[in-house]
Amino acid sequence: MEDTDILDTDENELQRLLEDELEEDSEFGSNTGEQNPRRVARRKKFHRHTQRQIHEMEALFRECPHPDDKQRKELSRALGLEPLQVKFWFQNKRTQIKAQNERQENSHLREENVRLSSESTMMREALRQGLCIKCGGCGDCPAMGEWASEGNDIRAENAKLKGEIERISAIVAKYVGKQPMNSHQHSPPVIPSLTMGTGLGVYNVGLELVKGTGIEKQVIIELAVASMDEVIGMAQLGEPLWMSRIDWPLDTLNEGIYNQSFLRGLGMKLTGLKTEATRQTVVVPMKAVNIIEMLMDANRWMAFFPSIVSRGATLDVYSRGAADNFDGALQVMSAMFQMATPLVPRREGLFVRYCKQHAEKTWAVVDVSLDGLRPNPSLTWRRRPSGCLIQEMSESFSKVTWVEHMEVDDTDVAEIYKPLVNSGLAFGAQRWALAMKRQCHRIANVNNDAPVNRIGVLTSVVMRKNLMKLSERMVRIFANGVSSATSDQWSLVAGTGANNGVRATTRKRQNQRGCPPGIILNATTSVWLQVPTRRLFEFLHSETSRCQWDILTNNGVIEEVSQVADGGSHGNCITLLHVKNESLHSSLMLLQESSTDASGAYVIYAPLDDVAMGMVLDNSEPDLVELLPSGFAVLPDGPVGLLNERNTACSLLTVSFQILLHAAPSERIPVSSITAINNLIAGTVDRIKSAVSSGDS
Repeated sequence: MEDTDILDTDENELQRLLEDELEEDSEFGSNTGEQNPRRVARRKKFHRHTQRQIHEMEALFRECPHPDDKQRKELSRALGLEPLQVKFWFQNKRTQIKAQNERQENSHLREENVRLSSESTMMREALRQGLCIKCGGCGDCPAMGEWASEGNDIRAENAKLKGEIERISAIVAKYVGKQPMNSHQHSPPVIPSLTMGTGLGVYNVGLELVKGTGIEKQVIIELAVASMDEVIGMAQLGEPLWMSRIDWPLDTLNEGIYNQSFLRGLGMKLTGLKTEATRQTVVVPMKAVNIIEMLMDANRWMAFFPSIVSRGATLDVYSRGAADNFDGALQVMSAMFQMATPLVPRREGLFVRYCKQHAEKTWAVVDVSLDGLRPNPSLTWRRRPSGCLIQEMSESFSKVTWVEHMEVDDTDVAEIYKPLVNSGLAFGAQRWALAMKRQCHRIANVNNDAPVNRIGVLTSVVMRKNLMKLSERMVRIFANGVSSATSDQWSLVAGTGANNGVRATTRKRQNQRGCPPGIILNATTSVWLQVPTRRLFEFLHSETSRCQWDILTNNGVIEEVSQVADGGSHGNCITLLHVKNESLHSSLMLLQESSTDASGAYVIYAPLDDVAMGMVLDNSEPDLVELLPSGFAVLPDGPVGLLNERNTACSLLTVSFQILLHAAPSERIPVSSITAINNLIAGTVDRIKSAVSSGDS
């Protein structure tokens, strides 16, 4: 029965009985001679418990501290007491035992508190004086030197992390509506997969998802910070992380060392995917801040790398960073990367881009894939932390070290392209860095006041810029057509593209800026040729050999009207060509871009009518010019050919033509048109093979 159970007795009477019982216990054994008459009178009604009664009740208490009604009544009859007296005795006994236990526990806790306080005081004094607790600061302890050195390292790292916390917390505060927290006010929790102490965990950013991704913002920000350190380390470290080989033109990533050093971002490699890891350093004629501005603007980034980036967009901006140098800029982007061949699948993905000033005059821009963070059983590609380290040099030059690290499933890559793709040359750092170098040289030359006799009719900087923008758009249209980029809505023509043959695609355009209305047919094929890349490019680039493969020239005279060179290798230029045929009384203007470097070569051209030429010369908007580009992409068939220009080196040639079939997008494509363009592609390839193999070039 509960202690609070009360028999059928008046509450005041119970209280009075309890008081009398306590008074009896307190007065038992007292030698006080004078007593309160009222108490004496009341004690006449009750008697103290005898030794026998106490002994019996204690015996039952040891067996059952909480006797029920029946047990109390039996005990009261045996002892000659009221049941209520027995009940109160047991209540008092329980209270007495509880008080004794509490006094003992309090005494033990006080002793423990004194001991811990003493130890704490001793440790604080030892830390304050820098003494060893074991040896008392005698100086003979060998661990003291190690502890002092480790302490200095930890303090330096702590100071660095505090700065990182305060800077990143300011970024997060923009999105959660909180003031940035000081780094020493909170200790951030450590995310198991990301051991960087960035301080982001103290903010409630995990509840907000990035638009269209289903991924928490906190996870993305932590991933970006961890990836920044990884890319900086991969850009700066040499052996044993990067190993060089005599028989291989590129440094090779030591995956064992990498796994030991950098697993805080995306973790271990996905099962079944191959690794592509490359690094390339170039010096470019552009200021670091201008490079960063280009990389952080999706549209300018696409225009800067038209043959690589088919599509790019910024989905969400966490921070725009510092106004003068983008330090701390963080944004989520999507992009599609391509090669100039239909035999290598495009790589499309979602990633976060993060810019940080690493040191004085040194910045880093880092990309890391977000696709692997979402469940996706069909994932065939993801980009591990990649990007570039940009060091500003004197005279408006910058040193750029580019790192590309990817995991990819090459199942759908054609066999003739697998050596090139698996080496990392197809989508690797060399291709990005050399394209940046070429484009920076071109921009520098466009902005210079070059002599008139070199640039022909393009006497103004604005004209040259218009020509460069027009050429960039031509290259992008060509590359998208070759790879059949979905962003341009190309549709495969049934019955084409099988067995590495001619692949024909179409797109319908009507009232679209910069595109002729009607059905545009794009035909592409890729072949392997036992010809060195350089020799094949020079044949296609040469004006004297053009009549051997180009049906547009009709054996006419080709004259170079204007040229915008990039200042790099011979053959890297944008040219305006005038083709004149006296016998046919016709003339034609061609816009052509030629480029070549270790990653490959391009010759891309498009006819321009009088209206288009007038728009270029009148400083009009170049995006309004209608273009139908055709041309060639010449790539090495693998990394071995890059070691030297041996005659045994081979090339991968892609030929592509775009033709306007008719002006009615609703009409069906006749079979004769498909047959005609197939014959055109096959005839061009045969003429090139015959010319370069016979040495006519």
